[in-house]
Amino acid sequence: MPVAELRLYNTLSGEKETFVPQRRDQVSMYVCGPTVYNYAHIGNARPVVVFDCLYRVLKARYSDVRYARNITDIDDKIIQAARERGVDIAAVSEEFTDKYREDMAALNALTPTIEPKATEHTAEMIALTQRLVETGHAYESDGHVLFAVESMPDYGALSGRKLEDMLAGARVEVADYKRHAGDFVLWKPSADSEPGWDSPWGRGRPGWHLECSAMIKAHLGDSIDIHGGGRDLIFPHHENERAQSCCAYGGDFVRHWVHNAYVDMDGEKMSKSLGNTRTVRDLLNHYPGEVLRCALISAQYRSALNFSEALLDQARSALDSWYGALRRHSDHTEGSVPMTETGVYAALLDDLNTPEAFAVMHAAAATLNKSADPHQVERAKSELLAGGHLLGLLSSEPDAWFQQGLGAESLTAEAIEARVEARATAKANKDYQRADDIRASLEAEGVVLEDGPDGTTWRRVV
Repeated sequence: MPVAELRLYNTLSGEKETFVPQRRDQVSMYVCGPTVYNYAHIGNARPVVVFDCLYRVLKARYSDVRYARNITDIDDKIIQAARERGVDIAAVSEEFTDKYREDMAALNALTPTIEPKATEHTAEMIALTQRLVETGHAYESDGHVLFAVESMPDYGALSGRKLEDMLAGARVEVADYKRHAGDFVLWKPSADSEPGWDSPWGRGRPGWHLECSAMIKAHLGDSIDIHGGGRDLIFPHHENERAQSCCAYGGDFVRHWVHNAYVDMDGEKMSKSLGNTRTVRDLLNHYPGEVLRCALISAQYRSALNFSEALLDQARSALDSWYGALRRHSDHTEGSVPMTETGVYAALLDDLNTPEAFAVMHAAAATLNKSADPHQVERAKSELLAGGHLLGLLSSEPDAWFQQGLGAESLTAEAIEARVEARATAKANKDYQRADDIRASLEAEGVVLEDGPDGTTWRRVV
């Protein structure tokens, strides 16, 4: 039986393409990480869970997957945040790097193979800038070193923009020291009060775009298989990364450019200027991390995602359904179906079709709920657990899932079990009013009881 192909949409070609790594059984992937000056918001989390799903698929398919996600720990926003707080820039970047990692771990995101920090690669950034100057693709002006966009014939190919049209509405700084308004900064001078490094052009610091190109070169080589990030990075960031690396090293910088769509908040574009962002950390105070993750991957990654309370409720309901099916068969042996032979895996091979993967998960749960055939049950349980692994879901024990909640500290599992037992005793004594009162009191405290042929189970509700 031929091995099914992995198909990914390539932003550069505008088509869904068969993924073939440059080296047999070895994959290199780089995804743009956070600028660590504040808490990550839910829009920042979408590329993390999307590319974590892709990472899981790649790991199931290839023996050697090198996944790099950078930490931008030198940036004007970090400098400003440090000034406002009256602390060193390193204190800000280290604090929010730690918090970012904690929040992403709560979303069941695997740790990347490599997490390079920008400040640890300034030598490579200076070397790349020198190479671009020497080859005529960059120039020094007024203490800055800038990339000359007109030196690259196909500049704009990734974003589909023509050079003469791409300035309108773009995050492009217009300055007198530029030869062309679209030229972008590779290296800029630092004031005495700002972080800086010695360079051939004086004390300064790197431009944002330069950092990723240098870190990719240092850890993954001249050319990589996959470069990912949010759609907002296509221009100017990824366009400029491509320009720097292609002009410095030649060849294909990236074989597959993969970008996820935006997250809207209650039907409106989410943005800090509108004040409608929600941080992952705040949401984790109200929802389990798996609920957030399930919500973020419920739509196919290239489709806009409308993040809302209703979406979170749907995600919680889906997880309850899947965990409930597993709990009903907790004593049943799981089948030995390989992960790569499941319906979820097949769905994800088709450009990470998570809605189809969810449909497979729902079908497996339905089989577990209805079938009395032990072979069907084993297959369905395998499908659900393997699918959960590929999606980064179902990582808890079913009982633990239903017993978590915001009231866990004030109402312990032991206390709930005691009241469940008291209710069972009341029912045995035909004291149905007492039994109903116990059920009602638990519901008032956020605990739902479910009676079944094997006894009473319970779960907390958020």
